Amino acid sequence: MITCVLIDDESNSLEMMEWLLKTYCPQVTIEAMCNSGEKGIEAINKFKPDVVFLDIEMPHMNGFDMLEQIGRLSFDVVFCTAYDQFAIKAFRYSALNYLLKPVDPDDLKETIRRIEAKRSVPTREQIEVLLQNVKSANRTTVPRIALTTNDGMIFVSTDEIIYCEAESNYTNIVLQGGKKIMVSKVLKDIDEALAGPDFFRVHNSYLINLNHIKKFVRGEGGYVVMDNDATISISRSRRQEFMELFSRF
Repeated sequence: MITCVLIDDESNSLEMMEWLLKTYCPQVTIEAMCNSGEKGIEAINKFKPDVVFLDIEMPHMNGFDMLEQIGRLSFDVVFCTAYDQFAIKAFRYSALNYLLKPVDPDDLKETIRRIEAKRSVPTREQIEVLLQNVKSANRTTVPRIALTTNDGMIFVSTDEIIYCEAESNYTNIVLQGGKKIMVSKVLKDIDEALAGPDFFRVHNSYLINLNHIKKFVRGEGGYVVMDNDATISISRSRRQEFMELFSRF
């Protein structure tokens, strides 16, 4: 059984989330429904829920301000947001739970499944990374990403990533300075998180940062030499698209 508190300034959103949880996630008990951050803090202190479903854009006190006032968190957070697709990428970078409004029942069930499988409390650094990345929503690339490893979580600047290499069900993230991080996600997931103008999937096994290309060699299918002198082949099926992208550098 999971206990939760719902916080959203829109009554329609609160009622819809209540209905979705009762209909699709009967294992979740709603302790309180709050229409402001102030009331949300009171409910959290009173009921000490396992999870808080939190709207970000609220008057007087938004979701980030509310979490800041609480201080040390003792519950998981699911952000409910109507932000655009770029801002959604910011949530992925911070490795935090989120639901896009209007909430899809399958997305909600999957979120609850993840919470049941691994109860966790967001770190202050995760919240800071999310806030920083959401604020930079007018940029082409968010500045930092949270990488989930077997030992925990590591935060890195996206411009430090030289390339990502698939290794079975894991991905090796190669950074400037020779550091390598093994992430417990497949390369497809990393590719989706880093989708944008700076990263390109040159091969089934490689995702590269275009800003770290030192040299492009056309011969025999073509390959690139990265800033760390790593040589990475470009698959035939991706060569034409790569050539078009590379021409702007």
